[in-house]
Amino acid sequence: MSHIITPDLCDAYPEVQVLEPLFVNFGGLEAFCGPIRTVKCFEDNSMVKQAVAEPGDGAVLVVDAGGSTRCAMLGDMLAEQAAGHGWAGVVMYGCVRDVDVLAETELGIQALGAHPRKSEKRGEGIRDIPVSFAGVTLSPGQWLYADNNGILVADEQLDLER
Repeated sequence: MSHIITPDLCDAYPEVQVLEPLFVNFGGLEAFCGPIRTVKCFEDNSMVKQAVAEPGDGAVLVVDAGGSTRCAMLGDMLAEQAAGHGWAGVVMYGCVRDVDVLAETELGIQALGAHPRKSEKRGEGIRDIPVSFAGVTLSPGQWLYADNNGILVADEQLDLER
């Protein structure tokens, strides 16, 4: 895969949408991209756990956790499972934990922050629907590109060589 440099992609593709700069890079991969798959949940990561247990096929799991900063929705075990199942990354509109282990995991992870408390497990949430946060609506099938400069969303896969 070619290098992902979001400023260069913004220059080459001015039509891409850019998420507001709210996210911090926690993963072992500083840059990642892939087709979007979504989970919408609030302080319950049951659907996140279900998703990362399935083949990722290079996709990015976008989680609309409502922006909650009261608990973590992804930790070391789920991140390692996601990496092992071929997910390219996770964008968490919420918090993560076990950040030292996340930094060593071969997975792109961007989130609002870190929180030591785990989430509830009530089996709540919904998957594969459009979600809106950080000024952008992200839909399954769109492509997400992320690096330390920011997060972009495109309607289709971009040519990284352009």
